[in-house]
Amino acid sequence: MIKRHHIPQPVIEIIERLSQAGFEAFIVGGCVRDTLLGRTPKDWDITTNAIPDEIMALFPESFYENGFGTVGVKVVRFMESTPEEKEEDVIEVTTYRIESGYADKRRPDTVAFTDSLEQDLARRDFTINAMAYGPRNGVWDLIDPFHGQNDLEQRILRTVGNPKDRLNEDALRLMRAVRFFAELNTANAHWQIDTDTFSAIRQLADGLKSISHERIRDELSHIILSKNPEAGITMLEDTGLLKHIIPELREGIGVSQNLHHSFTVWEHNIKALATCPSKKLSVRLAALLHDVGKPRTKRGEGYRSTFYNHDHVGARMTKAILTRLHYPNTIIDHATLLVDNHLFYYNVGEVTEASVRRLIRRVGLENMRDLMDVRIGDRLGSGVPKAKPYKLRHLEYMVEKVSRDPVSVKMLSIKGTDLLETLHVPAGPKIGAILDVLLAEVIEDPSKNTREALLQRSNDLINRDLDALRRLAKERIDEKRHEDDRGIKKSHWVG
Repeated sequence: MIKRHHIPQPVIEIIERLSQAGFEAFIVGGCVRDTLLGRTPKDWDITTNAIPDEIMALFPESFYENGFGTVGVKVVRFMESTPEEKEEDVIEVTTYRIESGYADKRRPDTVAFTDSLEQDLARRDFTINAMAYGPRNGVWDLIDPFHGQNDLEQRILRTVGNPKDRLNEDALRLMRAVRFFAELNTANAHWQIDTDTFSAIRQLADGLKSISHERIRDELSHIILSKNPEAGITMLEDTGLLKHIIPELREGIGVSQNLHHSFTVWEHNIKALATCPSKKLSVRLAALLHDVGKPRTKRGEGYRSTFYNHDHVGARMTKAILTRLHYPNTIIDHATLLVDNHLFYYNVGEVTEASVRRLIRRVGLENMRDLMDVRIGDRLGSGVPKAKPYKLRHLEYMVEKVSRDPVSVKMLSIKGTDLLETLHVPAGPKIGAILDVLLAEVIEDPSKNTREALLQRSNDLINRDLDALRRLAKERIDEKRHEDDRGIKKSHWVG
């Protein structure tokens, strides 16, 4: 049960000022739901029968920039989630309203203000979001015409009114249902979607086609970052929504693996997401998609089936999927990098410091922690008992040990200007090609990374033409990459 003292003072002050002016005012929606669940609300929303002009007259520090009756009221910063550099929070105060006509299945055709709180609550999506709390006739109380508190207690997600009507109004509610399902499900609280609501989602799943990729992406991200992403992705499949979001992920359904896996590709991918320790969106996306390329690369059946190159195929698929969903390039590039390199080979005693430097060179030292988290999800998602066996702990030690060794041209003891000024190499692409050859050699033997040794080796390379230098650098890199690939294939039965 909510008590008045559960509400932050700035919120109470807005409600009381509206009440003293003769208006009704209540906290509403998610903040009521979260408070009843004992959670800290991410934001606080107020609903009132005062119209925007009346709200703004009472609160000079406010603004109105929309046509939906929502006024932003500035208050002293009080929410923990607010960035430290901001001195103010904004509480949204919205006039009671009714909506009608949803021709595009995204937004109402008409919005009208009303004096009825119950009518305002009736337009909301789910019963657990259709509750209000505040003073009525001088007594602070919960207003719950659609029995949302009971559904909270019973852990049932149910639409307000007819499920088809409510979901047809805004097709994004199809995904919001799954998002709330994933966010509310925990080890100690098993939620379910009401039978009629679930049936309506399945029947109306094609309505998701009318929703922009950006809105779908945002809901998917909430699911991926939720406390139970495995339940969320599984529910997207059960409701028929996943085929409109990531159909490539469904290719793994029923696809068996080899002797390292007891789960199908589909089961393994979502379990890897569930057990990935990172809270970063790009890392969790990589965990979910790390084996998305397996169905397209599978050869043979049974325990000795292979999936050679599924990491590289999966990386290309990951880039295409996340691009289609309009993720920012930083997310796309990071997730793609992790998928492309998740299959690194590492056995204590077999892998050299040079191979660790090559891995760091490919991935970047700043991404090694994230790559390790994807690998941990991969392992736990395969049903193994330990997330981080000795060999992964040893790899962490090796990464730290070689982290100061040269793994990029910038870490060489000479620069392009040295080639220009000391060896008189003409400005142009030849300088870059020489530095690439030097780096490939220094990665194998860091002791060569001295100014004297590199200048002497550069002098040996000067007379080679540009194409020859590029071939030499590529040969040195490819030769060692093939050695690493042989280790990967041996360890993971992928070829």
